[in-house]
Amino acid sequence: MLAELGYLSLLLAAVLSLLQGSLPWLGLRLASPLLLRCAKPLALSNAILLGAALLLLASCFARDDFTVSYVAQHANSALPLGFKLAAVWGGHEGSMLFFVFALGLWGALVALCSKRVDPLITARVLAIMGLIVGLFALYTLIFSSPFDRQFPGPLEGRDLNPMLQDIGLIIHPPLLYLGYVGFAVNFAFAMAALHSGRLDGAVAHWSRPWALGSWVFLTAGIVLGSWWAYYELGWGGWWFWDPVENASLLPWLLGTALLHALVVCEKRGAYGHAVLLLSIFTFALSLLGTFVVRSGVLTSVHAFAVDPSRGLTLLLLLGLLLTCALTLFALRADIRAPYARFGLLSEEGLLGAAILLLCVACASVLLGTFYPMVFQSLHLGSLSVGAPYFNTIFVPLALCLMGLMTQLPRLRWQQLAAHSRLNSLLPPLFGLLGGGLISLAYLEQGTFSGSWSGILANMVSLWLVTSLLLNTPWRELTLNRLGSLLAHLGVAVCALGIAQVSHHSQEGGTVLSAERPYRLGAHEFRYEGSEPVIGPNYTAERITLSVHKNGKEVARLTPERRHYSVRTMNMNEPGIAWGLFGDLYVVLGEKMGPDAYTMRLHYKPLVRWIWLGGLLMMAGGTLRLFARRPLLASRSVAVSTSHHRLEQEAL
Repeated sequence: MLAELGYLSLLLAAVLSLLQGSLPWLGLRLASPLLLRCAKPLALSNAILLGAALLLLASCFARDDFTVSYVAQHANSALPLGFKLAAVWGGHEGSMLFFVFALGLWGALVALCSKRVDPLITARVLAIMGLIVGLFALYTLIFSSPFDRQFPGPLEGRDLNPMLQDIGLIIHPPLLYLGYVGFAVNFAFAMAALHSGRLDGAVAHWSRPWALGSWVFLTAGIVLGSWWAYYELGWGGWWFWDPVENASLLPWLLGTALLHALVVCEKRGAYGHAVLLLSIFTFALSLLGTFVVRSGVLTSVHAFAVDPSRGLTLLLLLGLLLTCALTLFALRADIRAPYARFGLLSEEGLLGAAILLLCVACASVLLGTFYPMVFQSLHLGSLSVGAPYFNTIFVPLALCLMGLMTQLPRLRWQQLAAHSRLNSLLPPLFGLLGGGLISLAYLEQGTFSGSWSGILANMVSLWLVTSLLLNTPWRELTLNRLGSLLAHLGVAVCALGIAQVSHHSQEGGTVLSAERPYRLGAHEFRYEGSEPVIGPNYTAERITLSVHKNGKEVARLTPERRHYSVRTMNMNEPGIAWGLFGDLYVVLGEKMGPDAYTMRLHYKPLVRWIWLGGLLMMAGGTLRLFARRPLLASRSVAVSTSHHRLEQEAL
């Protein structure tokens, strides 16, 4: 009965979403305030119904209702309750239901948080959100319903994929979906601006918090996904340039560009058309990521489905939305945005260059990810684009972008700020000195790779840190500026960690036993023993290793090799000893004899700084989100009220 109620909730949500997407347009044409006001209660009702459908599916998992096909495919009675609930979005059908729920949730938030927004703009935005929710709800009902029954049901389920039985799965996908879907609000604002023929600072002001919130969620999802890949997949890496990883990076890059374009549009009235296009393509790339994960056209450990037919339907939906949006842009792009003059060496000029670099970086990743698929679909053969391509193209662009960021504290609107020559020269000197000292330190340890890109990354990262810290006006610091400072410091810290772990990691493989310790750099690994482990739905063999440095024990590692009997899969759980300046990382291999095992051992310098940088970026974005000044909001309301009166007169 729960599954049927869930299906009914989803069906009602689809119907109400289509009403939400049509009644406001009718209200605009008929000048009916009643029809315009109905968008908000419909958006709230949709969110409640979609939330109910998700909770009912979770209840089916909690009750081990294996007559529901989706539950039988992704759960098992021995699976811990937390993973049962996470399995709700652990497969294609459930993840699509959560995707639609996230769309409805963002629509409800727009309805609740739009008291200061022009009612006509709000009505248009909610109508567009309703159409998007309705389209994806219908797709889920017709092609990917998680409520389908099977009779008779199996006595036991297939269990959740062991790679996904991790706390990261409980948090990572929802954060990623909320980031993806949040850009639908900016897409709706762009379409509303085009339809109304209006793009000014007030519209940018209303749109910017939604872009910032989506960006924070997407950053959190990417950071957590990177952390999950590091400690769960057992290969010691944090980013593989995997197609699905790239699918989340693409909207993040354009979303970052959109954020900066919105700042300029709000404060200076420039880059209005860039805001419109970036809003369209950021949401399009979010939908493209959904298509990649669920179509089966690209192979990845993160993929949810291998059904090209359902993927083709998603691609058609993406094409429909993108075609309609670009057609509207082509027809209405002559809207007049406020005119602003600024110099090349100004904050507007710097942000324009940064936006361009971010777009080029996004295009390069997009090309490398999808070119092999297009090449193969045209029957021209098969090819593989791997890390060498992405590193060669992306890294120089990222370094140039960081170089621009070093000038951010020195720039003001319209012109270059007056700073002393000493303040201008100190940050590059600190970067040069710091990069040289880091290189010398690794040279003494015997881990210096001699890569110029690694040295350059060290120098630019430290240059950015010192530039931000020395040139920030600390006495005039506000929450907005503090948020910006933390976000840009996060980029520098993340880049420094990436440079160290990419160029100075140590790695070795050996057969380790009690009689044969292994030395990796300054660390000596010793085998201490093994023990069997019985988990809730797996059995494992756990190995204990001690790590010594300069004759003293500094860490103990316990890697495991697990066997999941239901899925008949083996999984490695690496042993990790974390540290602020480096991680010791061990992966257990095959047993070679009594108390002898093959092992892969790693030392990862500053690897934690990658995720520390991500946390700083999230903290900075969150501060900016909650540091919105009421004065600006009041000014925007005054502007919107006058425009509202003009539109009412036109009606």
